[in-house]
Amino acid sequence: MLHFDDIVFGPIFSRRLGSSLGVNILPSKGKLCNFDCVYCECGWNKDGRSDNRFPSADEVEMALEEKMSRASSEGVPVDSITFSGNGEPTMNPDFPQIVETTLRLRDRYFPKAKVSVLSNAVLVGRESVAEALMKVDNPILKIDASSDMLVQKINRPVGTCHLKDIVEALKRFDGNFILQTMFLRSPEFDTASPEALGAWMDIVRELRPREIMVYTIDRETPDKSLEKYTVEEMTAFVQPLLDEGFKIQIRG
Repeated sequence: MLHFDDIVFGPIFSRRLGSSLGVNILPSKGKLCNFDCVYCECGWNKDGRSDNRFPSADEVEMALEEKMSRASSEGVPVDSITFSGNGEPTMNPDFPQIVETTLRLRDRYFPKAKVSVLSNAVLVGRESVAEALMKVDNPILKIDASSDMLVQKINRPVGTCHLKDIVEALKRFDGNFILQTMFLRSPEFDTASPEALGAWMDIVRELRPREIMVYTIDRETPDKSLEKYTVEEMTAFVQPLLDEGFKIQIRG
């Protein structure tokens, strides 16, 4: 499974974001997340318990400064500075401060680059997290499942999690975010079943995100029973939304 040992890594090519400088503000030797998704490239939460220390805001600033200054002096292109890493980035208690630092360093070294955060949106109900996410260029917020039952099967939340609370919290973005959704199936579920797909499209219409990223499995998954969808299949799934004028990226 994929793990990130460094606070700042890359740039690497992202199928969604281009030349992406990765930022991991989670434990470097383990995985820490409030979801335990069946498709997570970092594996199961239980297998990543060797480290639970978050890097501090000062450590992240030092790592960003070093990597960005070197990349800038060497002429390395950076299209996006992307928070991802070994779990859910908004769990770091210094997340709001780290966002401020990242924006300041971005403006100094790569003013044309976008700052992106890949988040499962569970903590968007926290004022400080929501405000930080609203400051970045690309808050990429996940909704894979269209019901609490599917959330339990696909995302396997740690603790209590209700989809309606996430949807309600996302309303305050007034559509100024990117919705990310994984389409996949297994013997236990199918995110593209008529009922699940219809409910997901209702959520999209309610939130009206500025863009939607639809994708499927691309790397090794901890649950080996999962099946991916083709670009053609996913295009057919979202065709009603395309017809309604929604901007949708579809990646296989």
